[in-house]
Amino acid sequence: MGGVASGVMDTSCATAAARVCDRIEAADGEIRAFVPEPGRRERLLREARMADERWDGPGGRPALFGVPVGVKDIVHVDGLPTRAGSDVPAEALAGPQASLVDRLRAAGALVAGKTVTAEFAVTAPGPTRNPHHLGHTPGGSSSGSAAAVAAGMVPLAVGTQTIGSMIRPAAYCGVVGFKPTHGRIPSDGVIANAPTFDTVGLFAPDVATLAPAAAVLCDGWRPSDDGGAATGRRPVLGVPLGPYLDRADAEARSIFEERAGRLEAAGFTVRRMPFPDDFDRVVAERVVIGRYELARTHAVWFPRHAERYREQTAEAIRQGQRIGDDAYAAALRERAAFRDRLVAAMDRDGIDLWITPAATGPAPYGLRSTGDSVMSLPWSYAGVPALALPAGRSAGSLPLGVQCVARPGADERLLAWAVDLEPTLGGSSAPV
Repeated sequence: MGGVASGVMDTSCATAAARVCDRIEAADGEIRAFVPEPGRRERLLREARMADERWDGPGGRPALFGVPVGVKDIVHVDGLPTRAGSDVPAEALAGPQASLVDRLRAAGALVAGKTVTAEFAVTAPGPTRNPHHLGHTPGGSSSGSAAAVAAGMVPLAVGTQTIGSMIRPAAYCGVVGFKPTHGRIPSDGVIANAPTFDTVGLFAPDVATLAPAAAVLCDGWRPSDDGGAATGRRPVLGVPLGPYLDRADAEARSIFEERAGRLEAAGFTVRRMPFPDDFDRVVAERVVIGRYELARTHAVWFPRHAERYREQTAEAIRQGQRIGDDAYAAALRERAAFRDRLVAAMDRDGIDLWITPAATGPAPYGLRSTGDSVMSLPWSYAGVPALALPAGRSAGSLPLGVQCVARPGADERLLAWAVDLEPTLGGSSAPV
């Protein structure tokens, strides 16, 4: 899609809309990344003509003019029903358009359609397939958004992450996934899973395509002047040794270590430090907070429509109903303390970015599970920004990724540094 990275389309919105419809119609019968939409072409062409009339001529066109965007189907978009991957009636879930969609449309973007999500962005998977190997999961819960970008149907897609719902599918599908600092992109108009974890983010084929959209969507965005080889300021990278890193399988760990070695050879400083020392406790407290909040999110819908929920989601809600207020409050205090320890460890050891495998391994075979989110867990628990960058392939020719994690609020630096990291991490570790 011409001009996406530079922020200016070299053609009309109507032409862009026709092309994206052609691609969706050609590819999505197999991939099933998009929620079916009767009349998609007519709607998109109508919206594109309106955009062409509003911004007539290349002068003064906004940053995302004509860029087609997939939007996860827990985000309200005017004119499109929100089903959240569920059988709950759309009218029960309806709400005003999310302000993030307002921002996208004001920047000239076209909503290509709703992308498939796991039911209510929990664990029960949708029908989406991994574009690299159709028998494998694309990850979840932002499965459709990651797959739509990986299959070349759209250059940009919106997802959300509660624990690993963006970083993992980005790794499985071989694309860039950006989860900002918690709250950096407004989440009004987005159906919640666990609100104190839920974070809106983006998928793109590369950092250059993603960055203009991050600037549009993130509150208070200021381009970083402290990142990349061009400024002479490279990040100090930390590898968190211990029980957390041990969750990666042997192949993912081996390729990650090879990529860390590449970074060292390219001149990056890589420090291997033990962290966190209380990982099992972090896992347990995450469950308390997440399940408690999920149950409260569904306090109205679940009693009315329980028979329409899939069992994985229903059981998670029931588990949350059994968690008391005191346990929840204690878990919140533990999380705040963990975040403080994380920042203190980075200060003490001079670490700018943690680097880790983006997932425990390549995408598992089968569509009954979306895979393991544990490699994202401590960072989502702390609410800090994370980025998945493609980093080679497994022996089975499935994509792998490296996760880069910054301090809270350092989203601009994370993306600036990623431009320098991206070419070193890319490339294949195994024949395709």
